[in-house]
Amino acid sequence: MTLQYKDPAGGTPSTMGTQFRTDLYHAKALQEAAKEQYFSQKADVRTMPKNMGKKIVQYHYIPILDARNLNDQGIDAAGALITMGEFSVTFPRTVVTVTNATKAAAATAINANVGASFATAGADDSGGAGLAEITLTQLSAVYATGGAKDAVLALNVGAGAEVRSGNLYSSSKDVGAISGKMPALSENGGRVNKVGFTRLDLEGTFQKYGFFDEYNAESMNFDTDSELEMHITREMVMAANEINEDLVQIDLLNNAGVERFGGIAASKAEISGETGSISVPDYDDFMRLAIDLYNNRTPKHTTMITGSRMTDTKTIDDAMFMHIGSEMIPTVKKMVDSFNNPAFVAARHYAAGTTLARGEIGSVGDFRLIVVPEMMNWSGAGALETGANAGYRTTGGRYDVCPMLVIGDSSFTTIGFQTDGKQVKFKIKHRAPESDGAYTESDPFGEKGFMSIKWYYGFMPLRKERIAIMYSVAEM
Repeated sequence: MTLQYKDPAGGTPSTMGTQFRTDLYHAKALQEAAKEQYFSQKADVRTMPKNMGKKIVQYHYIPILDARNLNDQGIDAAGALITMGEFSVTFPRTVVTVTNATKAAAATAINANVGASFATAGADDSGGAGLAEITLTQLSAVYATGGAKDAVLALNVGAGAEVRSGNLYSSSKDVGAISGKMPALSENGGRVNKVGFTRLDLEGTFQKYGFFDEYNAESMNFDTDSELEMHITREMVMAANEINEDLVQIDLLNNAGVERFGGIAASKAEISGETGSISVPDYDDFMRLAIDLYNNRTPKHTTMITGSRMTDTKTIDDAMFMHIGSEMIPTVKKMVDSFNNPAFVAARHYAAGTTLARGEIGSVGDFRLIVVPEMMNWSGAGALETGANAGYRTTGGRYDVCPMLVIGDSSFTTIGFQTDGKQVKFKIKHRAPESDGAYTESDPFGEKGFMSIKWYYGFMPLRKERIAIMYSVAEM
């Protein structure tokens, strides 16, 4: 019988026997491109030397004029010692109004300032129909507890509160409050205007991670891929790199100091895609998020793009980078600004005037948007789906919660061990079959080999107030 190849690929075996190679084999097979790093590269890397334990500690000194500078070292302009934990409450005027039914309770709450009595309730309707006047003898009072302070603020009479401590006027922006706390000196000076200092202890630890693969000699010797060992090594490094990126992303999502929610939601559990209460951020939400970050002195990553002579070039403001998942692309592209004009400016319109970041697709307001293919979300962590789903993603009957993450400069650090401070140092160990170390009591013929990879990873937040998240639902 004449030897025939026939059609092994079609299921008809050759007369010679089974053919295991039925297509053109390229020695240099096409490989999937290495996934890009989006988060690790933004870290302010710290390196841990040998013999120094597994914890790294750093001080963060709080500015004097900061609400977080809480201390009991201060003396006010009148020479009185300031007690940390007390609250200074300022009233908008000497006569405030409450409902007739609550006037007695309101006067009691206001007078709870360390036993002083300066609030007097007037007659019913003295402040208008159904309202009674509360007359005050002074515009401010000091409350010893947070509960007493909260009771006054709950009256909704326009009072404002700040923690008393040796930081002058805290982070207040109120003209009246600041004017009254300026450290003026009299002719005789005196023991007044003493301030104090506060520092935070920042700590970070790191953990060892790793995985391995086992194989035998024949799996390499007879495999149809002559470069199998090289490919396996490459895939292990890529997997380790992606795991490290995921670790950074998880820590960033869990350490955001600024949180905002799309729509009327006030928590992740309220994120909804129901008709009439869709939790999708709009342009105003983006502006409010930017204001929060500016107030926290978050640096901008990019400068204003003023355009070029290239056709169709548009200008955009200096901005911060916002990282989003690919499922959020329809949301940002549909966004309109305060004048009902398209808010999204595609990257192609300003690319001639700048260098685009990895994954950058465009700009909205004060943010340039970077799409991260592996961006995580909280599946099924939102509100319950009740049948009025307007076309948004759900898992297990609840809406998925998708983050839009902003990472400010110098906001976090990753901790490496024995690295150059610029990249993760993966330690790879390969013991080939029939090598000197392959012959063991459990494998006396040395037929088995293995390949392992391990590395250290650690995270330490430096400025949580510069890491922000906007929570949203995503379209299907």
